[in-house]
Amino acid sequence: MDYKFNEIEKKWQKFWAENGTNEVAIDKNKPKYYVLDMFPYPSGVGLHVGHPLGYIASDIFTRYKRLKGFNVLHPMGYDAFGLPAEQYAIQTGQHPAITTDQNTKRYREQLDNIGFAFDWSRQVRTCDPDFYKWTQWIFMQLFNAWYNNDTDKAESIDTLISRFKTSGSQGINAVCDEETKSFSADEWTAMSSEKQQKELLKYRLTYLSEAVVNWCPQLGTVLANDEVKDGFSERGGFPVEQKKMLQWSMRITAYADRLLKGLDTIDWPEPVKEMQRNWIGRSEGASVKFKLEADSDSEIEVFTTRLDTIFGATFLVLAPEHELVAKITTDGQKAEIDAYQVKTKAKSERDRMTDVKTVSGAFTGAYAINPMNGEKVPVWIADYVLAGYGTGAVMAVPSGDERDYRFAKHFDLPIIQILDTQNNLEAEADPTKEGHYVNSDFINGLTYKDALPVLVAKLEELSAGKAKINFRLRDSIFARQRYWGEPVPVYFNNGLPQLIEEKELPLLLPDVDKYLPTESGEPPLARAEGWKYHGEFEYELSTMPGWAGSSWYWYRYMDARNDNEFASREAIDYWNDVDLYIGGSEHATGHLLYSRFWNKFLKDMGYVNEEEPFKKLINQGHIQGRSNFVYRVIGTNQFVSYGLKSQYGIQVLHVDVNIVQNDILDIDKFRKFLPEYADAEFILEDGKYHCGHEVEKMSKSKYNVVNPDDIIEQYGADTLRMYEMFLGPLEQSKPWNTNGISGVSNFLRKFWNLFFDEKGNFNVSDVTPEKAELKSLHKIIQKVQEDVERFSFNTSVSSFMICVNELTALKCNKRAILQDLVITLSPYAPHITEELWSLLGNEKGSLLKASYPVFKPEYLVEDSFEYPVSINGKVRMKLNLSLTLEPAEVEKVVLESADVQKHLDGKSPKKVIVVKGRIVNVVI
Repeated sequence: MDYKFNEIEKKWQKFWAENGTNEVAIDKNKPKYYVLDMFPYPSGVGLHVGHPLGYIASDIFTRYKRLKGFNVLHPMGYDAFGLPAEQYAIQTGQHPAITTDQNTKRYREQLDNIGFAFDWSRQVRTCDPDFYKWTQWIFMQLFNAWYNNDTDKAESIDTLISRFKTSGSQGINAVCDEETKSFSADEWTAMSSEKQQKELLKYRLTYLSEAVVNWCPQLGTVLANDEVKDGFSERGGFPVEQKKMLQWSMRITAYADRLLKGLDTIDWPEPVKEMQRNWIGRSEGASVKFKLEADSDSEIEVFTTRLDTIFGATFLVLAPEHELVAKITTDGQKAEIDAYQVKTKAKSERDRMTDVKTVSGAFTGAYAINPMNGEKVPVWIADYVLAGYGTGAVMAVPSGDERDYRFAKHFDLPIIQILDTQNNLEAEADPTKEGHYVNSDFINGLTYKDALPVLVAKLEELSAGKAKINFRLRDSIFARQRYWGEPVPVYFNNGLPQLIEEKELPLLLPDVDKYLPTESGEPPLARAEGWKYHGEFEYELSTMPGWAGSSWYWYRYMDARNDNEFASREAIDYWNDVDLYIGGSEHATGHLLYSRFWNKFLKDMGYVNEEEPFKKLINQGHIQGRSNFVYRVIGTNQFVSYGLKSQYGIQVLHVDVNIVQNDILDIDKFRKFLPEYADAEFILEDGKYHCGHEVEKMSKSKYNVVNPDDIIEQYGADTLRMYEMFLGPLEQSKPWNTNGISGVSNFLRKFWNLFFDEKGNFNVSDVTPEKAELKSLHKIIQKVQEDVERFSFNTSVSSFMICVNELTALKCNKRAILQDLVITLSPYAPHITEELWSLLGNEKGSLLKASYPVFKPEYLVEDSFEYPVSINGKVRMKLNLSLTLEPAEVEKVVLESADVQKHLDGKSPKKVIVVKGRIVNVVI
């Protein structure tokens, strides 16, 4: 009977879908296990073979854990809001919901074809109102919360209002805006409602404030840093400028310490944890205030971790957007400052942070006073200082910082050598050691850490600063001037934001005539006719950013059809958190950080049980494309084969890998590949056209994208699944090479043939297995168990091949062996194993309900050994002897052997060396 994979796979995929085989429910009689994949954005191009890599790994683990008796939740959905669908809508006028729906159907079809055991009854899409209703609800909880540093958790805003009523702001230790002022209970009570609301906005965990953003005029929206490259939008390549805008933000900074500490409690790749540590950037130092020479009421605040270097500070640098720039710039410097600010707007924050070579800046004309020594220092602006980082100002110490040093050299500013209080040596940042030596007597001989409290005490005495812990992490901007995103559940009354009623959720996206900003520059939602709260108040016109829905979606999977809450307490208590999360490391400082932030907030408010959402994280590697090349003779439409190309002047061109087999070009298909190749001529080798090849990123532009549908059609889904695992370790990137897939295909056919006789009849025996067969089976049972538990899937595939080869050589068709082998292989190749499980007479569709075979180590214990017998250092024969024999007994049997006696030729051996279970060496 032939292995007709296409028929078998369609049959079982249909069966699973019709019978809800992969659906799970709460079962308190079983231990739970939650396996999650980072859900995809459904693009129009569909999946290529690189996309399913992590899904295949998680599916294998899911099926294995089910066989091990776990109740496994393994859901899938779509991160469906996003700019690509909106851009397509702008170009075509088609509503983004239509293209999103088409794309998700295409993804679903492709995912089903690979045979994943997803519980599709729990599917979510972030763009569906019944999902984003709860994203909006979480936003409302954040708006109605503040962070209490004393309890180190978020609390209801009502508790803050209560304290204001009784004791004012006295003793309130909160995460809040810097400019928050103190007031008494009487002053709070005397405030108008409007003024109270303004004051509360300084404490709320989501709030409106002016922020410097990446503004793209042609896209009409704010972009995240990772959406901007070299001053242009990644999508469309449009210019991006820095702009101050009133934006919604979230106080992720309130959780900075907890986000850092939590990294020590989770099993994540160290590089990802280190990226988050660096992004959060905790540092201990001091806040220092430099008063302005011409205006002692104004001051510039800086943060420094090396307060001991203040004696070498020779200038201050402000971010070009700093609020003091306009106030302090002198008339004579105004034109230069204005020009520099315009130039800076064209750079993204990322470009400004990473450009360490360019030196540029402008002098404001103002001077500030160093509080420690009374020296006046000039105030400059430069784009390497960012308004949103720290205070937006730095104390420049050229002898202690390379960037400050190059700035000072470029603009001919003073460089003062200071004592390195860490090592009692002069600082080495300036190799020429120009300037003069300065330090303060009262910190000489101290390390910089020991000097810090001494200097802070002096600052406090001068009312010029204090000790401070600073974080690089900034509050997250939570608004995009786009259409295709979650509406913010806010309206405005007298310019102040108010939440809509919870019973009015979800706030639906309104219809608009176009998906562009208005002619006056307002977001697309401003185009909605009559879209007002209760017909009177203006709604918020920005939508939520792309990371909103993905910051909590794993909880919705727990109870995806609940209309009354984002998930029931029963579901949360049972599924609790994600045991295994598989996805890309590129989300380290985006999605993975925001998810941890929202999870901690939900825990504070009592809605969930755990601080951390994902216990274990695995970053899968990438499957790279294997590109093929053809070589066109310059100035002609003639193509020369790879081995002859050195004889011609050539142009190297990518060619579609799908018309190349084992690096041999299908010439007829090539002529149809592009119109310009219709009359192509070829210079061949051995009658064939040989292509070149190279491993590159899989990309449509390189024609090296391999569609999984094509692989499945030709080889089957089980072959695709096993081949992707066979390519190499899950966490590593590896090249795709369709040429190597035939080996896995042949293995599955060989496995299939174990169950059939030469005439193609199903032929499985109930005879008791032999020892060698049991040994082969239990080796693979042990190996797969160990490999899957440590996510080493590639080595399991190799072991399956060895096992099947062994059983084929033994002509094994024993039910007791083959049935357990079917179960062991099923997580990797679910379709072929379901079919064979059924043929073996088991209940249909019950393979997922089977139990993983119990490994019995006694079957791997050897009771005999084939000793190599070496005579004078050369192996002459092998003798199979019992391992129970002691060395003296082995020696006796060997010397009595006829073959050994022939070599001895009547002589007595000088020495016999027996290494038990290894070798026998006879020296004549």
